This record gives sequence, structure tokens and C-alpha cells, in this order.
Amino acid sequence: MYRRQFLSSAGLFLASASAGCSLIRGDGASPPQSKRNILMICVDDLNGWIRPLGGYHQNIHTPALDRLASQGVVFTKAYCSVPACNPSRTALLTGLAPTVSGCYLNQDKWLDIVPDAVTLPRLFKQSGYWTAGFGKIFHNESNDDSSAWHVRTYRQISPYPTNPPLSGIHELWETRGRFDWGPIDVSVEEMDDHHQVNHAIDALQTDRDPPFFIACGIFRPHLPWYVPRKFIDLYPLDEINLPIVLETDLEDIPTMGRRHALTSEHELILEAGQWKNAVQAYIASISFADYEIGRLLDALETSGKSNNTMIVLWSDHGWHLGPKNHWRKFSLWEEATRSVLMFSGPDFQKGRTCERTVSLLDVFPTLSDYLGIQLPTAAIKGNSLLPLLNSPDLSWPYPAISTFIRGNHSIRSEEYRYTRYSDGGEELYDHRVDPNEWTNLAGQDKARDIIDELSKWLPTQEAPTDSTYPHLETAWLEAPSGRRFLNPNVEEFLG
Repeated sequence: MYRRQFLSSAGLFLASASAGCSLIRGDGASPPQSKRNILMICVDDLNGWIRPLGGYHQNIHTPALDRLASQGVVFTKAYCSVPACNPSRTALLTGLAPTVSGCYLNQDKWLDIVPDAVTLPRLFKQSGYWTAGFGKIFHNESNDDSSAWHVRTYRQISPYPTNPPLSGIHELWETRGRFDWGPIDVSVEEMDDHHQVNHAIDALQTDRDPPFFIACGIFRPHLPWYVPRKFIDLYPLDEINLPIVLETDLEDIPTMGRRHALTSEHELILEAGQWKNAVQAYIASISFADYEIGRLLDALETSGKSNNTMIVLWSDHGWHLGPKNHWRKFSLWEEATRSVLMFSGPDFQKGRTCERTVSLLDVFPTLSDYLGIQLPTAAIKGNSLLPLLNSPDLSWPYPAISTFIRGNHSIRSEEYRYTRYSDGGEELYDHRVDPNEWTNLAGQDKARDIIDELSKWLPTQEAPTDSTYPHLETAWLEAPSGRRFLNPNVEEFLG
């Protein structure tokens, strides 16, 4: 079945914004009398190690993220729709789950497969907002809704070292999409993220009549982890805490799950004695990103617009650095699917954490709801988070659903993670006693009732995968564990 036929048969084919369904604010209140500005900050590959999420590295230096958390609401259990850059961002920015849009992989061109999708910037532009985007927001320029922006700049390549790889692991560099790390002796001002933030600062500090929707993408901590040396120096190697890893962690995981674990990358890093160096560079990249986020927050405050601006900050997915013998995203475990999500604004609680389980799909309806703008299509199934922004301790009946490659889905409730793969393999983890997901309960009789209940949230219909890249999906599922990406499209695939 072709994608258009799928959407049509499901009653989900996309309508224009003018034909959208109306939306009642989740808290029962009226929309603000004057339209609020929106500043959206998108961070690439940021996992849950930061202090506001109670992460593993409690000593991580993130004053800007700590500051933003103190000014708003932090969702400690926010999860991506897909643990990969392009499909995750496509889902958030269109409001369409991958099982609806058919955007499952980094190569999938959402502009071709759901060309009528009304994206967040387009919705704001149609609603009279001045829209500007800087840096990585959509996955790349070819996947961007370019005409939805009044002003748009795209990510440029930041400085590289003269002789990579700095890690000394040539296989990771040459065949795994420039997987490398280390300090570079350049100024902060030479980094592309700094240039993009400069553009955003100019936009924030320019007076204009219509309200604005400004989105700024921060590329770090995406690979390669090259940052100015001063950020590496924040973390002496002898003070680096490595993730706790269970050597036998993959033994109770079904075949399909083991195929998702990039075990050979972990082996290469261990053999080279570079695990601490890699962790050091990753958290240094987070601190660099935090520095740039701080510049944005400062600029908003000095602009005089902070009292009329909502800030939403999100990361497109998490990142493994060894757990499950796995590195990168590209898995349905906690480290890859857990994202960072914060809201701050004049109408919300301050300094609060919300422990309800939410999805990045909820961002689209939350912004629409908050501003009283109609949703463009009934196919947007996320939930407005306004009730939780007003009362973070409210009960919440919705789990988060993550998909990685068509047919593989993970359901995350507040207590459990249940994953079912396309071949029928299952995983179940009780996060109340097993936050590391070390013990798969799926084979136990006592787990059946839990699985049956969580299975009700599995998608009942799935859009077909993009026929342009069927070989990549097949290759992923059939390749030996840990040996993938050795194809001409390696960098595009890894994102």
C-alpha cells in the first residue's frame, strides 16, 4: 500500500491549517489575551545525564540548563518518537508519529512522503507570527520546510582537527560516520553553534510588531565531539565516572534487540582504552552547548521580551555511551529514547519537575493549545501538556511510544518499559526496581498481565517504509550484531 493510500484509508490524510479541528485548552482556561512569543531551543543527541534530570553525572557543568529548569517545568520522563535525528525531528515538527507519516529513518524525505504536512513553523507563520530558524532544527536543509520561515540559516561545519581521528580509532572515523572526539584549539567564536546563536540573538533583540516564533538548533553534543579545549579541561580524566555496565546485559534480550546493539563499537573503544576519553568529550560537548544556551537566555532577558515569551527546550533523543554494550542512539532502550524537555514562561509553574511520562509528540499540540491555534489535522495524536505545566503532579494516563524501524515499538509507562520487535521478540522492564533495564521480565508468567495491558498502546496501523531505502532496513535487521553502516550512505544514515 502506498503512503497516500495508507493515510487516506486511515482517515488521516493531511488537511490545510484552515480546515483543521479546533482545540480546547487542556486547563480549561482561555488563551492569553495577547499572543506570547515562542523561543524553541533544539539540542542534538543530549541524553539524561544533566542535573535537572537527576542524571548520572551529577557534577556536570550546565549552569544555563540548571537556570532554565529553575524558571519552569522539567519533564523527567520525556521520550522521543524515534531514536534517530530525522524521524524524531519530523515527528515533533509535524506532530505526526512515524507510523502515520512513514518517516522511520534518517534518509526518509518527509517532504516527499507527507508533502501536505503543516509543520510548526508553517502553522505559526499562517497564524501571523514572524518565524525564524537558525541551525539544525529539521534534520538538514533538504528536509526543511524552507518556505515556512521568514528568516532561515542552516548549520555549517565547525572546525575539524588537522589530522583526525583524535581518538586514534580509525575504523570508527572512516566507516562509522566520523565517530571521533577530543579538544580542538580554536576559539568558541569559531564554532558554528556560536554563529547560529549570534543570529538568534540578533532576532531576539530586534523589535517587531507581530509575535515571534524563533527556533535555534544547537548541534553539540552530536558527533564528532570536537569542542574548544577549555570545555574538555572542565573534566579531568581521573574524575570521569563511567556508566555502570552489566557485561551479560544482552543475554536475556531477543535476537532483534541484540541486533540493535552496536557491540563492535563498544569493543573498539575498550580495546583502545578510550572509554573515559569519549565520556569526557561527550560531557564537555554538553557544557559547550550549555554555554551557547546561556547566551540565548541572557539575550532574551536583556531584550525585555522574557515576560511575554514561552521557552521550550528539547533534545531529539538520548545517547548510549556503553550501557547494553551500545553507543549512539538507534535502540529502543532507555538511554536512547529518553529526551530532555523543559518549558518556561510567564504562565507556568517555576522550579518544578514533572514525573509523568510524556512524548515529544506532545510539543506540537501543547504549543497550539497554549496559543489558541487550531491543530492542522486530526492525525496529530499527541497530548497537550498544559494541564501538567499548571499542575505537574496531576495523574496522566498516557504512556510514550517510541519506534525504531517499522514494526519495532517500545511503550514506556511511569513504571514499565515494554518493547515488541517485528519478529515477535519482547522485553519488559520494571523501572521501579530496575532503572538500568538489566532484567528482562518478558518470559515470566507473572509479566503476562502487564504485557497485555501495555500492548493495547501498540500501533494497529503502520505507514509503509520509504521504498527509496528498503535495503537499509533489511541490511540493519539481517546484519550481524554491531557490524552495520558499511555502505556508501554511512554518514547520511547515521545523521
